[in-house]
Amino acid sequence: MSKKYYTYEIDEVTFQLQEACDFVWLSKLGRVFKVFDQQDSGNLSFGVEKAGQKYFVKFAGAKPLTYDGNPLDAVNRLIEAIPLYNELESEALINLRSHFKVGSGYAAVFEWFAGECLHSHWLFAGEAKLSHPESPFYRYKQLSVEKRLASIDVIFSFHEHVELQGYVAVDFYDGSILYDFTNDDTRICDIDFYRPKPTVNDLGENFWGSSRFKSPEEFILGAPIDEVTNVFTMGATAFVLLGGASDRSFAKWEASQAHFDVALRAVSPEREQRYRNVAEFKLAWDRAGID
Repeated sequence: MSKKYYTYEIDEVTFQLQEACDFVWLSKLGRVFKVFDQQDSGNLSFGVEKAGQKYFVKFAGAKPLTYDGNPLDAVNRLIEAIPLYNELESEALINLRSHFKVGSGYAAVFEWFAGECLHSHWLFAGEAKLSHPESPFYRYKQLSVEKRLASIDVIFSFHEHVELQGYVAVDFYDGSILYDFTNDDTRICDIDFYRPKPTVNDLGENFWGSSRFKSPEEFILGAPIDEVTNVFTMGATAFVLLGGASDRSFAKWEASQAHFDVALRAVSPEREQRYRNVAEFKLAWDRAGID
């Protein structure tokens, strides 16, 4: 017996869910012009426009086709994430406008940012992400090194801010990065799993995050997750955006030798070999740009 899916057509979008859900509340927010329904987090997101203003609406409580968990877990995660967007408020972070309960679910409304996600796996999976001319990641990698360095500075500066506020980044990867190719502007769009310090890896090998960005301690149950972990994350980010991602050879690197040396130290398997925190890492990175 084939599984039944529920199809929804709202304004300009069509999507399917595993379980029925009421979206009357969504229409009250405005005209729906975009849907993001391929997330494995359990969230279902929309682009909504009202009176000439666009918003990004993140909703937990539905069951997208790509989600095999309990919708209530997604609801709790979103509710827990709300304070992060206030505590870590920054020009580099998408701006939270409002949030509210919707039946058994929860919604968060953000200002719309006209950027494209660098890990648009729902459109460009696998090799297509790296080579399709319309892939945001491919187009980003075609930008000049100077433009990418300016974009990366936004990412590093934001995480220095995160550190100063007493938090650590968890599950940061290229899917957390939006880039506006028209205005060469960068935003961070997803900090739902960031945590206040101190914290530890409470999930073992399945700790949140992409293996391309995760440090060794993010695979070890009980290991500390701290500013030294985030140094690794920033170094891994540099290799993804300026080099060969998991191939951290100089042959694949597009920036300077000095920047390469800083990034390579940042991704040292041994914690004691890395920079002590993101601030120290960024200072070395900035100096590398002067040399």
